[in-house]
Amino acid sequence: MRKIIHIDMDAFFASIEQRDNIDYKGRPLAVGYSGVRGVVAAASYEARRYGVRSAMASKTALRKCPHLIFVMPRFDVYKSVSRQIMEIFHEYTDLVEPLSLDEAFLDVTENHKQIASATQIAKEIKQKIQETVGLTASAGVSFNKFLAKIASDYNKPNGLFVVKPKDAEPFVETLVVEQFFGVGKVTAERMHQLGIRTGADLKQWSEQGLVTNFGKAGHMYYQNARAIDNRPVESQRIRKSVSSETTFANDMDSYDEILPELDKLVKEVIEYVGKKDFKGRTVSLKIKFSDFKIISRSKTFLTPISDYETLYKTGTELLSLVDLSPKIRLIGIGIKNNEEELSWADAIQLRIDFKENEELVE
Repeated sequence: MRKIIHIDMDAFFASIEQRDNIDYKGRPLAVGYSGVRGVVAAASYEARRYGVRSAMASKTALRKCPHLIFVMPRFDVYKSVSRQIMEIFHEYTDLVEPLSLDEAFLDVTENHKQIASATQIAKEIKQKIQETVGLTASAGVSFNKFLAKIASDYNKPNGLFVVKPKDAEPFVETLVVEQFFGVGKVTAERMHQLGIRTGADLKQWSEQGLVTNFGKAGHMYYQNARAIDNRPVESQRIRKSVSSETTFANDMDSYDEILPELDKLVKEVIEYVGKKDFKGRTVSLKIKFSDFKIISRSKTFLTPISDYETLYKTGTELLSLVDLSPKIRLIGIGIKNNEEELSWADAIQLRIDFKENEELVE
C-alpha cells in the first residue's frame, strides 16, 4: 500500500508578507491590488475571519473588512521560497508532484531516509519548513492522493491529519460533496438536486448512474466515494497550457482599445513559450463581459505555435468573431494542446474553457 503525503502551505503569499514585515503580523492582510478592479490573490487567516477569500473582488473584501491591508504581490520572492520548500521535499523522495507554488504530493513509500512512518516524515518536513523559511504548513497523510489532499485541509493552519486504511470509507462518507475533487459550485448544485449531499449519499449511486449524470467524471466520483484513487504521484508533470489575462480598469467595447492589451498578453505568452520550449497547437481566446459572462474562442493548428506574429494574428481573428457591444471586462489568450502528434482529423476548431485567474507560473 502506498504512503502519500500532501503538503499545503498555510496562506502562503500572505504569510510571507507577514513574515517579512513585522507591522503586518497578526493583522488582516490581502495580497493583491486594492483598486476598483482589484482581486484578492491571497488572504491571511486574520482576514479570512472576516470572510475575505482569494479571487474575491477587492472592493468586496474591503466591505467585509474595512481595515484590511493590501500588499502588492512579490512573485519572485514567492517562487524563491517555493524552491526552498521543494528542496526539503526532495531530501525524502524523488516522487514529488508540485501542484502549485505552495502545495505538492509526495510518495514516501520508499524514501531516502528509510523512515517507515509517513506520519513521522510529514512531521519532520513541517518542522524543517518552519526552521528553513519561517512558515507553517499543513499535511495530510494517507494511502492515496484523494485522501491525503482532503486530510491536509483538516486542522489548518499548521495541521497534521492522518486517514488510515481502516478509517477511509467511514471518513469519506462524512464528507460533503464540495470536498470531493472535481466538484465545483455547478456540479455541487446538480448533486444537491439529485439528493447527493455527502459521501454516504454519493456511495449509494451506481457507477453508470453517476456517469449518466456527470459524464466521465462520474467514474472518478464512484471510485472516490469508496476511498479509491489509483493515480500515481507524478514527479514529471507535463504542462498542458500556458496563458495570460488582464482585467481592464474600465469596461471596453472598442477593438482599437483592446488590441494593445492583447498585444501585451501575446508577448508574455510567447516569452514563456520560448523559455520553456513549450509546444502547443491550440490558440484560445477568453472573454469576460461586464455582466461576468465568460466565453472562449479557439483555433487549432497542425504545427506548434511559437512566434508572436502567428499568436497575435490568431488572437485578433478570434476577437473579431466576438460581439463587443456588452463591453468587455477581461481578456485572456493562451496556447494549449501540448501533444507530440496531431493528425489532420484533429485539426478542427474547438471550444476550450479557461480556468479563472490563470497566470504564467513556473
